[in-house]
Amino acid sequence: MRAVRYHEHGGPEVLRMNDIDRPEPDDDELLVDVRAAAINPVDTYFREGSYPPGDLPWIPGSDFAGVVEAVGTKVEEFSAGDRVFGTGLGNDRPGTCAEFLTTPLDTVAPLPDGVGFDECAAVALVGVTAWRALIDHAGLEPGETCLVHGGSGGVGHIAVQLAGATGARVTTTASEEYHDRLEALGARTVLDYSRDDLADAVREVGEPDVILDHRLDDYLQFDADVANVGARVVGIGNESNSAGFENVSGARSKELSITLMSMFNTPDISAVLERLGRLVADGEIVPEIASVYSLDEVDSAQEDVVGDSFLGKLVVEL
Repeated sequence: MRAVRYHEHGGPEVLRMNDIDRPEPDDDELLVDVRAAAINPVDTYFREGSYPPGDLPWIPGSDFAGVVEAVGTKVEEFSAGDRVFGTGLGNDRPGTCAEFLTTPLDTVAPLPDGVGFDECAAVALVGVTAWRALIDHAGLEPGETCLVHGGSGGVGHIAVQLAGATGARVTTTASEEYHDRLEALGARTVLDYSRDDLADAVREVGEPDVILDHRLDDYLQFDADVANVGARVVGIGNESNSAGFENVSGARSKELSITLMSMFNTPDISAVLERLGRLVADGEIVPEIASVYSLDEVDSAQEDVVGDSFLGKLVVEL
């Protein structure tokens, strides 16, 4: 089978197309014929070596959607021919930028009827991340105010919709070119993140009870300044460990709860995926796909995912 692999850490140029043996599923695994895979910034962190995955050479990619080709001898939940999607690969086991992959049952869920492969590949990692942040860690409740930094991003645009689906009042930040689309996706207020009075503008629409932040290095003090008393801040992203408070006493007076998280620590990815699939099927969550690539173009996709801004996700079709 064809698979994209890197044999050493480095830039996108280390990605190579290899012909390798098709994997065989263990007793409790699925073999999946991959039809779509999504590209995420974390893929580049693994490739560069800042988050080293398993032994090289390594197949990148966390998200996938496809058709079950075969099942292990102990698998009863799925059969050959079932449509599935999943995430959580590319870290401690080979990833998804290949024609076939094997996956354990706790990282996969049924792909609902009427939902495309591209859509569920696009929603998988970012959807689980948003769910883990807003639902599991922050406990977002109906009627609360939620601030999502970077609403046009992969996680951001799903988080906006997930927060809206809970009944929360959603404020997000983004470049002006994305404001109309984010409002259509359910944000009550969209603010240009570059405006000088951003903190005042956030407070004016409602001090947030929950804040999802992908750049704590830059915004931790901002979060404390705008937050409601007792607010929950959840940090995601590739931080440089320089986040800190300029005004510790002010942050303490808010009694903030701050959580740092990784999607890969989610206890039951499959359960979250199944719920996300229902939300996509019902139209409550619409994964935005900015660009589509072929398997031969994974290097370009990885370059673009950390390049110029775009709304939504990048998807590889097989």
